[in-house]
Amino acid sequence: MQVSGLEQSSGVAASVSPSERTAAPYVGLHIGVGSCTHQGGRAENEDFAACHVGQRLRQPGIGAIAALADGMGGAKGGRTAAELAVRGFIEGCIEQPITVGVPRISAKAADAVNRWIYSMGRSDPELNGMACTLSALVLCGRRAHLLHLGDSRVYRLRDNELSLLTTDHTLGAPGTSSVLTRAMGVEGRLCADHAIETLQVHDRYLICSDGVHGRLSRSEILAALARRAAPQETAIQIVEQAVSHPAADNATALVLDVLALPETQFADLEIANAAWPLRSTPSTGEVIDDYELGDMLADGMYMRVFRATDRRARRNVILKFPKPRPGLEDLLRSALLREMWIASHVRSPFVTEMLDPADERRTCLYGVLPYYEGETLERRLLRRPQVSLAMGLDVAIKLTKALASLHRAGIVHRDVKPDNVILEANGGLKLIDLGVARLRQFEEPESFEAPGTRSYMAPELFAGAPAEESSDIFALGVTVYRMFSGGAYPYGEVEAFAQPRFGRPAPLSKHRPDLPAWLDHCLARAVAVDRRDRYADAVEFAFELEHGSMRAAPQSLAKVSLYESNPVRFWQIVSLILLIALLIALA
Repeated sequence: MQVSGLEQSSGVAASVSPSERTAAPYVGLHIGVGSCTHQGGRAENEDFAACHVGQRLRQPGIGAIAALADGMGGAKGGRTAAELAVRGFIEGCIEQPITVGVPRISAKAADAVNRWIYSMGRSDPELNGMACTLSALVLCGRRAHLLHLGDSRVYRLRDNELSLLTTDHTLGAPGTSSVLTRAMGVEGRLCADHAIETLQVHDRYLICSDGVHGRLSRSEILAALARRAAPQETAIQIVEQAVSHPAADNATALVLDVLALPETQFADLEIANAAWPLRSTPSTGEVIDDYELGDMLADGMYMRVFRATDRRARRNVILKFPKPRPGLEDLLRSALLREMWIASHVRSPFVTEMLDPADERRTCLYGVLPYYEGETLERRLLRRPQVSLAMGLDVAIKLTKALASLHRAGIVHRDVKPDNVILEANGGLKLIDLGVARLRQFEEPESFEAPGTRSYMAPELFAGAPAEESSDIFALGVTVYRMFSGGAYPYGEVEAFAQPRFGRPAPLSKHRPDLPAWLDHCLARAVAVDRRDRYADAVEFAFELEHGSMRAAPQSLAKVSLYESNPVRFWQIVSLILLIALLIALA
């Protein structure tokens, strides 16, 4: 792999070619890069830095890797350590699978290089005591991952505010000592700082050696970055200004501009999720990342759900915490990941949203959702008076539109039921709980159980068929049937581990003779045993509900024989008739 080192024996040099200064690692992410180095008043330049951006990266998902090292321990040993650190770190990040998570990737890459430098510094007399600083940024999707040790620095300019993102690992107060307490190659075991930043368009990052920040004041660095000249011009200006000071040291600057960000990608969320640990299951009253946990709303086998107060935004939210279970961590992460991805891609007033706290705030894995004032459809359908035709149609049509939005995005919900429908106090509706949704464009992980609730699962699912849009239509039909019937199921409730039998659905008119026959026909089609007899899609179902009263329809459902609708009762009556006939014959 060819790495662009920034060494120049004299004068000011830039190492990034024009074609590399602006690159789009994948669609939507554009980064501008500028770099410059100077040996200053030293005989040799012991700084080494590189930035890899654009399509040259073999690692999909990672947008840019920028690293800077400042050598110590003698001119030759210091420069060798710095170059090894930067080259090895970039190569190590590229070679690992992205699914490991960027924090782990960067930590493993840095640790491997540290052990190599440590070993060489103790086995080669010419490199005795070789060591260096290392400050690196890995831009991945919409996040910046930082790894740091030593006294090089990383700054961020955002909205004309300059923030120092690193801490000098030196004796005494920052900037007052050059004695390092942490560095690459000093010890066999690495102890580096890690941080994650959420990127914003127009963010500007500066990675620099102590020859820059040790000569320029904070205000001078801010002024240079805030001029918003091109990254290359800015890097040159900063280094020129640093080496113009008396007793100038090696000075190196890398400037990165975030020009555009991609939409949230599934891979971005997968990488981000991998970074956060699963914590022990929390309890009411705890405060986690400035979320104060209130009432526990659900305590399932795999998730615990709380109503919480966001102290920073001063609003109520819902927090979902996966329960640590041996062997199931990947599946639990996947459930939250699905909800996050769907919320970022599906735009519907009837589908739940997902809130994404800043990376700097988060310390563990959980999901944050808005708190919707209202009640579940399950609670409403069990309460008197029964749901009216007008209200029920309004709810049903909104639900079909929610499903239509998901299906258009290639998403199958797989757990449509009244418990997963929120009727908002303001008249709105939200379809929630997308943790078991099927994403067509992604490989399905092995599941520890069939997703869905048995009483709402279509017949083909019990035969092992994969969930499709038609099985969502079936679940929606059962949901709407229960809403109007006051809780009854068209085929009866399916108990756990029981094998259901699907005959003919009980007509809705059995429970609600006041409702029109056309609605009975609509629901009977939605819950048809054969998926080919159901509505082709949710849009067709919505159309039927919206225009059902306008079309001609039978006044009642086609008559069904007692033998077909209730064979047990049929044979009871036949037996009674035969008994009466026998008694008459014997009289």
